[in-house]
Amino acid sequence: MDTKQDQLVHVFLVTFLGQGNVNPLLRLAKLLASKGNILVTFSATKSIGIKMKKAGAAISGDPTPIGSCGGMIRFEFFDDGCSTDNDDELHDLDTYLRKLEAFGKASLSGIISSHAQDGRPVSCLINNPFIPWVSDIAEELNIPCAMLWVQSCFCFSSYYHYENSLAPFPSEQQPDIDVQLPNMPLLKSDEIPSFLHPSTPYLFLRRVVLGSFKNLSSNFCVLMETFEELEGDLIKYMSQICPIRAVGPLFKNPLLETNSNISGDLIEADDCLEWLGSKPPSSVVYISFGSVVNLGQEQMNEMAYGVLNSGVTFLWVMRNGVTTTGELARNFPEGFLEEAGERGMMVQWSPQAQVLAHPSVSCFVTHCGWNSTLEALSSGVPIVAFPQWGD
Repeated sequence: MDTKQDQLVHVFLVTFLGQGNVNPLLRLAKLLASKGNILVTFSATKSIGIKMKKAGAAISGDPTPIGSCGGMIRFEFFDDGCSTDNDDELHDLDTYLRKLEAFGKASLSGIISSHAQDGRPVSCLINNPFIPWVSDIAEELNIPCAMLWVQSCFCFSSYYHYENSLAPFPSEQQPDIDVQLPNMPLLKSDEIPSFLHPSTPYLFLRRVVLGSFKNLSSNFCVLMETFEELEGDLIKYMSQICPIRAVGPLFKNPLLETNSNISGDLIEADDCLEWLGSKPPSSVVYISFGSVVNLGQEQMNEMAYGVLNSGVTFLWVMRNGVTTTGELARNFPEGFLEEAGERGMMVQWSPQAQVLAHPSVSCFVTHCGWNSTLEALSSGVPIVAFPQWGD
């Protein structure tokens, strides 16, 4: 055991498997390590580790220096009870989340206890939504715990007020009522987080997210991927309920520019920056609906012909095969890319932060996931909003 490493404060971060959870937590891990005198262990399921490696991320179980202040980061992946070469089990999320909790608790408890026996005890645990049971492990092992909330403070406030019955929300009996929350404008029924609406098909995801609020008192702090200039009044109000520290936008922090090969992408990004560089300033429409949203074929056709008929130059992120939810990804209409020619480029995945910072990009057509929204806002890129679900 390296004596120098033994002297570092050991912070252990555990992420849920979604791309929108992995990216911000890994950015937080690198930010913490860059401060110095901290060893950060970033932990996810074994299947996530395999995907990160396939996508080209430089991840290792050995500590890797971050920045120049002596901090380090390492990776350790735990068992979720599923085969690492078969994603089918992940598509039934309701069943999978129960298995993840059962196997994850046992696996992580063993890993953290081993670190203590090896003279590298964990001083703090940090998790993110969808895995609230990590705070149970922290409580059992008497380790301080915090949560990184990866949505807006508005979403956080909505879930909190819903869970504690502090405001009327749409119900089966009254699905269309307005919602009034403190420090927020009056919300129409379809403006609340979609998991909270009675029409959501993802009741089990509502249950899991609300689990984070049942365990809220277990956290000494809620770290939030937002910033004061965006939600200052709401952050101040919710901080009276629980300690909140706004740490966003994480991707924009200059301390993260080093070790850029330590990436959280679960899909290898295609090379599109050279193509963007061949286009005039503010001429390209960037279109991406994230890692989960899957449009219906009719909707895809309408959007594709709209883009084609508008005459704009575009970069479109379009996954092939099966999506992360197990649905068959839609295809462009026959002949679409041929007709678009040099005006259009299709990629399976993009280096989005670099794309949004590119001078040729004029606007972003997005599903309004929170990571994409923050990245666009912080990069000064206008948004054409096409909201879907979740955020």
